[in-house]
Amino acid sequence: MSQNRHPLFMPLIFVGGLIFGFGLGFSHMARPEVVLNFLQFEDLGLLFVMFGAAIVTGIAFTVLPRLRDRAPLTGDTYGRRLKPFDRNVLIGGAIFGVGWGLSGICPGAAYASLGVGNVTILWALAGMFVGAYIQGYWRSQQAASDTTPAGAD
Repeated sequence: MSQNRHPLFMPLIFVGGLIFGFGLGFSHMARPEVVLNFLQFEDLGLLFVMFGAAIVTGIAFTVLPRLRDRAPLTGDTYGRRLKPFDRNVLIGGAIFGVGWGLSGICPGAAYASLGVGNVTILWALAGMFVGAYIQGYWRSQQAASDTTPAGAD
């Protein structure tokens, strides 16, 4: 990322977070029971929320690069980050899905859930942080063992 960011970069990120959190709270997607009802095909309201988000994102990804060659606040060029669909994506997505299904909440909605008074969501947030730490530790151990010479024992 560019180091010469516009002075409004951080305040606008904050405003974007406020809008995101308000939207999650307003649509009741910050309530785990609503998400669990969606996953059990009892309440399909989440489809409308996701569809609305996909429309806004699709428009932004289509229109903004045509209007400007660089991001207005960072000065970075627009570009796509293509990640291959590999084993890590498949396994990580499956683990994320199981966690989402068990807790009824995803990371962004978990923080919004705190804002609507769901203090017990702190357990899920703690689990997310511990899980992310364990994964980071495991990955660093894997990288260290991959770089160790074969005759180092």
